[in-house]
Amino acid sequence: MAGVASFDVLIIGSGAAGLTLALRVADKAKVAVISKGSIDAGSTSWAQGGIAAVMSEQDSYDSHVEDTLIAGAGLCDQEAVRFTVENGPESIGWLIDQGVTFDVTEEGPYHLTREGGHSERRVVHAADATGQAVHETLDHKVRAHPNITLFEHHMAVDLVQAEEKGQVQGAYIYDLESTKVQAFAAKFVVLATGGASRVYLYTSNPDGATGDGIAMAWRAGCRVANMEFNQFHPTCLYHPEARTYLISEALRGEGGRLLLDDGQPFMQRFDDRGELAPRDIVARAIDFEMKRLGVDHLWLDISHKDADFIRSHFPNIYETCLENGTDITTSPIPVVPAAHYTCGGVVTDLRGRCDVDSLYVIGESASTGLHGANRMASNSLLECFVFATSAASDILDQLDDAQAPGDIRPWDESRVTDSDEEVVVSHNWDELRRSMWSYVGIVRTNKRLARAKRRIDLLAEEIQDYYGNFRITPDLLELRNLVTVSDLIVQSALQRKESRGLHYTLDYPDLADQPVDTILQPE
Repeated sequence: MAGVASFDVLIIGSGAAGLTLALRVADKAKVAVISKGSIDAGSTSWAQGGIAAVMSEQDSYDSHVEDTLIAGAGLCDQEAVRFTVENGPESIGWLIDQGVTFDVTEEGPYHLTREGGHSERRVVHAADATGQAVHETLDHKVRAHPNITLFEHHMAVDLVQAEEKGQVQGAYIYDLESTKVQAFAAKFVVLATGGASRVYLYTSNPDGATGDGIAMAWRAGCRVANMEFNQFHPTCLYHPEARTYLISEALRGEGGRLLLDDGQPFMQRFDDRGELAPRDIVARAIDFEMKRLGVDHLWLDISHKDADFIRSHFPNIYETCLENGTDITTSPIPVVPAAHYTCGGVVTDLRGRCDVDSLYVIGESASTGLHGANRMASNSLLECFVFATSAASDILDQLDDAQAPGDIRPWDESRVTDSDEEVVVSHNWDELRRSMWSYVGIVRTNKRLARAKRRIDLLAEEIQDYYGNFRITPDLLELRNLVTVSDLIVQSALQRKESRGLHYTLDYPDLADQPVDTILQPE
């Protein structure tokens, strides 16, 4: 087909999930990987703590399952949890085979750290830059594979379907350098675009975390689940002029203490587990104390530990904090919560399949049932590898019998013009993220959610009108996806008449008798 790029598998997203799937299928399939920025610009490279997996004789699958179910506050799918946990060691082995080097100890094969919610040390890591180590290895492998074509600085606009809400045949892809849109045809399309934490004003995520895959899947006819559960990482470096930087949970796992301005610890007043309580509890405790005291941040202190220990275990955190004026070997770190992880997403099964034929969703974009109402630390990277592997296996099982996609119409922009009001995009972007932060944050109320809904509805109308009349830009595409995901979050939050996990509302502070998923169905 002239003007159409054709592949067996089109993967939109270049993080841990997308690259793992690419490598798992590439020996038998022609693969395209679409990366919105450079290949390392996604959230994977930012992941510090590690990958949770049962890797010691002291640990067990049952223990990892139980910890995950507890953290998920009654909403985890037990089958999905056990499937993920039991496939964890194989995923670690595969990564090692690819060349990832994890930290080791003299006593055993790997140094395992412990993070919030875990009853055992089970987090495999590479110092405090596990995501970077994994991603660099997978990046190298992907670039070297003859069957994989990497398209950096390309952005998905929308999925292409055989008919409305029908089988996916490919996607329209925007080239950020040429500013042209090309149709990509594929037998299978995989969305691995990450989460949507950029809907919030403050986030630990990179700029590209704008919920693109969730929004595209929703427009294509897929259900989404549990979008109200947005994890706010309790401890991000506070600096009024610097990008928010995540301070790994592993720092608390190794003895870091949360302190008020006067140096007093406070977490024991909120939970017997103190600093190792699940993230939702820690984030709410910090938020409560910040509001009570009227301060911009609190403190995280590990300076009571040996300086060499700190520098060797947390070299990147040490250097970043030092660059921002804090020596963590001698002083506490100023910290503030920030939006960190989207626990909900597109409803999938254990093979990554969703409601639309030939479409798979994996990684943070998916709602597999693993996380429930609150993701446990370091289960997210594990989910990426396990579900990328199961989706790859399912694709390979069908590859020989899959039909080549039909004709795809070229992108048509003959009826649009260049914008003369680009300021509308930047103003709407700012208003949306501020509204979400103010009204749909760590603590919610019906009144706040209703305010957010009114603003989002107006913004959505403006953005859709703008999208229909002007040539697309990267900012417009991201804003269109952000307003869709924001609406899904607010709709989901309004439906949940209880406080559970990451969703805490003053109007319904108690748990409902029965845990029920929030499922939204496109019209």
